[in-house]
Amino acid sequence: MAITGHMGEARYMAAIAVGSMVFNIIYWLFSFLRFGTGGLTAQEYGRSDYRECCHILLRAHSTCLLLALALILMQTPLFYAIMWIIAPGDDLLPTIHTYYSICIWGTFPSLALYAFTGWFVGMQNTKLPMAVSISQNIVNILLSLLFVYGLHMKIEGVALGTLLAQWSGLLVAFIMLRWRYGDIWKGVKVCSTIKLKEMRRFFSVNSILFYRTVFLVAVNLYFIVAGAKCGAEILSVNSVLMQMFILYTYVMDGFAYAAEALCGKYYGANDKPNFALALKGVWRWAWALTIVFTIVYAIGGETFLDILTDEETVRQAALPYLPWAILIPICGVAAFVWDGVFVGLTDAKGMLWGTFVGAAFFFGINFLPQLSILALRWCSCLASVASRPITGEQSSEFNYQLSIVNYQLSIVNYQLSNHFLWLAFNAYLLMRGITQEIIWRKVWKNKEK
Repeated sequence: MAITGHMGEARYMAAIAVGSMVFNIIYWLFSFLRFGTGGLTAQEYGRSDYRECCHILLRAHSTCLLLALALILMQTPLFYAIMWIIAPGDDLLPTIHTYYSICIWGTFPSLALYAFTGWFVGMQNTKLPMAVSISQNIVNILLSLLFVYGLHMKIEGVALGTLLAQWSGLLVAFIMLRWRYGDIWKGVKVCSTIKLKEMRRFFSVNSILFYRTVFLVAVNLYFIVAGAKCGAEILSVNSVLMQMFILYTYVMDGFAYAAEALCGKYYGANDKPNFALALKGVWRWAWALTIVFTIVYAIGGETFLDILTDEETVRQAALPYLPWAILIPICGVAAFVWDGVFVGLTDAKGMLWGTFVGAAFFFGINFLPQLSILALRWCSCLASVASRPITGEQSSEFNYQLSIVNYQLSIVNYQLSNHFLWLAFNAYLLMRGITQEIIWRKVWKNKEK
């Protein structure tokens, strides 16, 4: 985003925002590969069944390969279907398609890295996925800078840098797997992974997580669609401010990984005292970092905008919405921690309920101003009918005043719609955490006593 933010045109930022969101939608739909793999692996690790841990990764990678082949074969209808939903504007379509047609070839490494990340975390090793992620991001930044500023490739350079970084990340993950876990893979056969009971458990957990992901995708897709309807400038503003959320997620994912690995391990080993200690430790650190992020965003939010883009119109348009981005850490901390805990417990239904309630609040708040304005317009029409003036001249004047009211309501709706969008997004994060907190207290806490 920082690279496209300095290309000189807002349309590049808008195009990369939509293009990256397309792949976020695709990959998020299959993020159950990470969560399901991580939770199941952590529990088998707690039981010291390392052979089954290897089988879980093989099942996940087999699923990744089939899904990637299907996505590549269906890339054209998939692209136009998503564009029909997002409706970004005809002027952005060629640029978005260029980005999409290059990055689609990175589907397998991206999905496989989901499985690798979950597996490494389940094996109580969060350093390896962090190393893979850091190396992948470094390669992405360096190649994108080379292609964009060295070879003047514009959006093609950003896409190609992303694609090569994805494959390099997968290569690094395989190297680390062989280096760190080569011993436990000796004697593991692919055919031995096909066991009916284990396969049923793997797909049972992942199928529920898939439904959860549908709600996640619906929220994020509507967020982009709503921004696109407000124009390229607001779309760029939202994509810039969303980087503050993404930066926070990078840090909080670490605590979610820790909760997933430790809670899954101790749950699998039936070690209740250490389970409780791990949970308390994760919460303390999560809240400490959340407070730090909130303070940093509150003090340096405008500087953050300057780093991401040199488009003055985008920076100025983003300032009214900056307070909503500052609230993201406080609203989202519980959702991240409980997601990690519930993944470790393989409580897919609890995660599904949390996301469902959060999504219900998100869409309810978003449609509230539209419903309110619709109600006001109906009231105006009813008042017009009930108190219609007798003379034609008075009637024309009254209708003219009514049209002005409707126009003013439309302006208010346009001005406030993006504020309601950010309010809804914060409420979505908050309600996810609150719902999972309730499920924890009602269901799991009693089991831990």
